[in-house]
Amino acid sequence: MKRILFIVPYPAESAPSQRFRFEQYFGILEKQGFNIEIAPFWSASAWLLLYKPNQTIKKTIALVTGIVKRFMLLFKIHGYSMVFIHREALPLGPPIIEYIIARVLKKKIIYDFDDAIWLLNTSEQNSIAGRLKFHHKVKYICKWSWKVSCGNAFLADHARKYNQQVFINPTTIDTDYHQPGTDKASNELMTIGWTGTHSTTKYLKLLAPIFLELKKKYAIKVMVISDQPPDWDFPDYEFIEWNKEKEIDQLRRFDIGIMPLYDTIWEQGKCGFKALQYMAMGIPTIVSNVGVNKQIIKHGENGFICDNQQGWSDCLSKLICSKSERKTMGAAGRKTVIESYSVLANTELFLSLFA
Repeated sequence: MKRILFIVPYPAESAPSQRFRFEQYFGILEKQGFNIEIAPFWSASAWLLLYKPNQTIKKTIALVTGIVKRFMLLFKIHGYSMVFIHREALPLGPPIIEYIIARVLKKKIIYDFDDAIWLLNTSEQNSIAGRLKFHHKVKYICKWSWKVSCGNAFLADHARKYNQQVFINPTTIDTDYHQPGTDKASNELMTIGWTGTHSTTKYLKLLAPIFLELKKKYAIKVMVISDQPPDWDFPDYEFIEWNKEKEIDQLRRFDIGIMPLYDTIWEQGKCGFKALQYMAMGIPTIVSNVGVNKQIIKHGENGFICDNQQGWSDCLSKLICSKSERKTMGAAGRKTVIESYSVLANTELFLSLFA
């Protein structure tokens, strides 16, 4: 039996990038005869405090503990057929672990990333750590890897500068798990919804002025599902703390799903996960005209793409006013995900990473 070690940043079943890029394929890999083991850097308790302000001593202890565990892990590498590394083995410093695995221990590395992680993009809570991350290590890990798995073409183009065995492996959705809900009660307010982590709530600031204007004309609600409330100038919204056990029911409260983005090189590396989640659940989706969104969405068919605030206002108004439009667009979006961005559609490509 082939053994695969997954070296990952976060505890299992806790981070979207891990859940929807590879963890949901573990059962499929096991049916193919692979034995799966996962080695997170951060413990479950450390993960809970990682992005909270202050907590410096606890964060430092968790960091040192994680580093020690990583080096101890090297003594077990000989027992694995290959090693799958998501993003990086260590959150700080040069790629020492990757070098030892590939060049000293001669193990095959499958390297996976779904953001432009060679660029500086660090949260305020961890700005000091950001300066120690060695973002340029991505190119070295690509060079030493057997295969590289990237979430979109922009990321793959960067990886191909250093490795020719590069696969575009999109973030995918389990469409059996993400199922549309039943129609809402007629007396419920029309709900415009957004979901994501604290690191992406900043994008909601783009739409605050539009929501203020829309609420003057329509009976609508804005709902935000996240681990932390957003910091924005829009007080009249409902915040729901994300809960894995309740995430599907939470998303089913949306009538319209939104994915606003800034238009910078960092956003070119985004893999459209929010949009895919909405679409999989039959929720009509509106996105910014940035990066991979332009490949996922066909404007006016399976969603709307917006270039500016007027576009956002027009598209939101159109969906708010037309139940039939919402239903048709939602169905087209789910069809797109099933055919091109579902676990089933991507299984053959994913398995090829290990062949």
